Amino acid sequence: MNHSDSKSLMSAQRCLTLAAWLLAAATLIAGQQRLSSPAPRPEYFPDRWSWEQRKPEEVGMSSARLQEVVEFAAQNEAKTHRDGAELAQMLAGEPYNEVVGPTMSRGPNSGLVLRHGYIVLEWGDTSRVDWTFSATKSYVATTIGLAYDAGFIRDLNDPVVRYVRDGTFDSPHNSKITWVHLLQQSSEWQGTLWGKPDWADRYDGKQKRPVVEPGTKMTYNDVRVNLAAYASLQVWRRPLPAVLKELVMDPIGASSTWRWWGYNNSWVDIDGAKMQSVAGGGHWGGGLWISARDHARFGLLHLRKGRWNGKPLISEKWIQLATAPTGPNPNYGFMWWLNTNQAQLKGAPASSFYAAGGGGNYVWVDQQRDLVVVTRWVPDLNGVVERVLAAMQ
Repeated sequence: MNHSDSKSLMSAQRCLTLAAWLLAAATLIAGQQRLSSPAPRPEYFPDRWSWEQRKPEEVGMSSARLQEVVEFAAQNEAKTHRDGAELAQMLAGEPYNEVVGPTMSRGPNSGLVLRHGYIVLEWGDTSRVDWTFSATKSYVATTIGLAYDAGFIRDLNDPVVRYVRDGTFDSPHNSKITWVHLLQQSSEWQGTLWGKPDWADRYDGKQKRPVVEPGTKMTYNDVRVNLAAYASLQVWRRPLPAVLKELVMDPIGASSTWRWWGYNNSWVDIDGAKMQSVAGGGHWGGGLWISARDHARFGLLHLRKGRWNGKPLISEKWIQLATAPTGPNPNYGFMWWLNTNQAQLKGAPASSFYAAGGGGNYVWVDQQRDLVVVTRWVPDLNGVVERVLAAMQ
């Protein structure tokens, strides 16, 4: 071996020694990091019969500041009628405003705040079944999402007429309507459903709203939301309350007290069986009647991106689609209200979203801070959310 070969061998040995030393150091550091890093917090889900509570300070919140939420709710309770029939006719100036579904008297304000799945604040009678008006819409959308997950709807951009072939979507205008249009309330469907013409909803008494092409404009319209529920029924061929109970509400441990009503004249024949097409809100009566606690479970499911105790009930893909600002109104997803650019709730994350019903019935979900807030009969959601976020330590 000559002098040059010897130097090369010694250099290679030094490189190998250095590499071994670096590898050992990296392994030691990684081990120390594993020991010092806290284990990820297991996700908590309540069982059917119990729901664990935590002191706010145990989950990074202030008890004193949360108490301000209760005080705010009491001071800002809805002034709407308590009588059911009067509530259903709040839009009494509309034509065709006859109440055709069941009604109930509303209760006082109540609500819950969840952090990491635990109840950190609860006030009022949160087990009382109450109607929830347009928060029902988010449940309508969920039944369509479940049909999509199950493969009963091939593509949300498919025209609905491919799935509902009874004349409801046959006209040249209505045949352009897709599932996305129904979900984003941009369908501009023309017709009469359950005795209610589409133009009569929120009619100002002066002129009918101009009809535009499907998908170009969001028009908040309960007739067309009822149409979405009817289209979902036609796809499922089963009552939507039964679908929701089996696939969502029973698996998340909801009570047996919630009800989902349609109208006296919304019964249809499906494969020889009579089924009621449910309402997407309390306009003209009916809709979802549910407790704040069951609402909170539904919110927690969406906080967890559709999974419950490790089991996917609704696909994460659907949750993403439902809460994405892709429609003509950037603050409205698939029948969930969004906070794009913090336009709706100034202090809340832009990624938060919520179900909203008349009179102050809300289910607000904040995946960023692991929060769910449910309110009954407190119209000022912004005021509630501000105080909840102020309680974060």
